[in-house]
Amino acid sequence: MIREAGLMRRRYGYYWTKLIGIPLLIIGTIVVFVMIGDTWWQLLTAVVFGILFAQVAFLGHDAAHRQIFVSGKANDWASLIIGDLFIGMSYGWWRHKHTRHHANPNKVGEDPDIELPVIAVTAERAGRIKNRLMRWVVAHQGAFFFPILPLEGLSLHASSVRRVLARDRVERRWVEITLLAVRLIGFGVLVFLVLSPGVAVAFLAVQLGVFGFYMGASFAPNHKGMPIVSKDATLDFLRRQVLTSRNIRGSRLLDVAMGGLNYQIEHHLFPSMPRPHLRRAAHIVAEYCRERGIPYTSVGLISSYRTVVAYINRVGLGERDPFECPLLAQRRTL
Repeated sequence: MIREAGLMRRRYGYYWTKLIGIPLLIIGTIVVFVMIGDTWWQLLTAVVFGILFAQVAFLGHDAAHRQIFVSGKANDWASLIIGDLFIGMSYGWWRHKHTRHHANPNKVGEDPDIELPVIAVTAERAGRIKNRLMRWVVAHQGAFFFPILPLEGLSLHASSVRRVLARDRVERRWVEITLLAVRLIGFGVLVFLVLSPGVAVAFLAVQLGVFGFYMGASFAPNHKGMPIVSKDATLDFLRRQVLTSRNIRGSRLLDVAMGGLNYQIEHHLFPSMPRPHLRRAAHIVAEYCRERGIPYTSVGLISSYRTVVAYINRVGLGERDPFECPLLAQRRTL
């Protein structure tokens, strides 16, 4: 049905516009940054850079999923250049991690996206934490969720550097090291050449914070708070992808803002589907699931964040909700 609707065909015009337009936009922003010079107004420029880098990351995500070109090699190199050179994120590290996630979303022991360093997404993960301070943090993680999202940008850079410098075998190691060095060191040097030290530090903090918050806020609603699959559970492909994913409904502006990630169900079912086709595919998939009695989750953005925060708060408290009446909880269980 999807193929007959033409939703798997390439959208070269759409993607070439982005492949040419976004780098030009970044170059233009760098020129403006240099022309403005040393002033605290540059913090606004830092916000622009944070948003631009997130949009570039969405484009790299599309290339990594073979959405842009027919050739796998062309998509790989596009992802490598976009990820390492423009974002400062190792394509090899991200591909390894993201492939495992797509194969087994929300499955304990298989999906790396539910084994986060700070936020506990499963009761098992929360129970393994022994450090008293970390246990306190996890118990209050619902309140900390949004405040720690700005650190996601720093975490992505750090994980990428660790990956390319690790002793394990890394494909195209020196290409990645070179591109990452140009992006991370080169951008930092440029900032300190144009700005005084204090303003430069603030600029980098804002840019990283906006980038991290944007990325985290775009990825968080996709699976957090959806069913967790146990290690021994076996699900067919359709249910494995649909039951653990959540769509975010909204306008085409939201589609652009979230880089198509708001159609998470369709993306997981058809990873190589070009981003512009996801909206049309959603209607087909939703109807297909309804006919077969398979729950298809599609909610508003604010509602999704409420669900995510409530879920991780329950996990951090050992599945206890401090605002729930015990008698009502018991009645619900019965």
